[in-house]
Amino acid sequence: MRILTSLLACLTAVAAFAAAEVGKAAPDFTGKTLDGKTVSLADFKGKTVVLEWYNPGCPVVRKFYDAGKMQEFQKQVIAQGGVWLIINTGGHEIKESTTYYPGTVVQDANQSIGRAYEAKVTPHCYVIDGNGVLVSKGAIDSGSVATKATEIDKSTNYVLAAVKAIKDGKAPEVTNTKPYGCGVKYNKL
Repeated sequence: MRILTSLLACLTAVAAFAAAEVGKAAPDFTGKTLDGKTVSLADFKGKTVVLEWYNPGCPVVRKFYDAGKMQEFQKQVIAQGGVWLIINTGGHEIKESTTYYPGTVVQDANQSIGRAYEAKVTPHCYVIDGNGVLVSKGAIDSGSVATKATEIDKSTNYVLAAVKAIKDGKAPEVTNTKPYGCGVKYNKL
């Protein structure tokens, strides 16, 4: 009986950390912003939320930020009443001023947010609708690791397309893509 009870406890723990699935409720989370405020996904009920995994040293992330494109995407989503959360799971030191990010940086020091979403790379992106349902996950766009910043505008932006679809009352056409970028480093459990 002890073995069965232990097995049931393990399975329950694994289920609690099930990966975020498109079409299902997005895992709730709580984290601290750069200025020390606590935020949770539940704070943004009724709003479209974009989660972007972030590493300031990743060349793929730098490609978007150095060209000002990621900030432009964040501003577009925020201007439409959405929320853009930049998730720092790797514990990377962020030196830029908070004005560098139109979105809100969330420190995922214990890596629980990254694990709940199974974020693999930076930038791995997730779009959550106002009902808290995950509607899109994967790459930010149709580009690649080798894409030059000058080619970003030629790529299909999956995140902005999903946000637009939600605004138009539709389901995104593309809901699950393979993310590309630098691997998220997790501590051993």
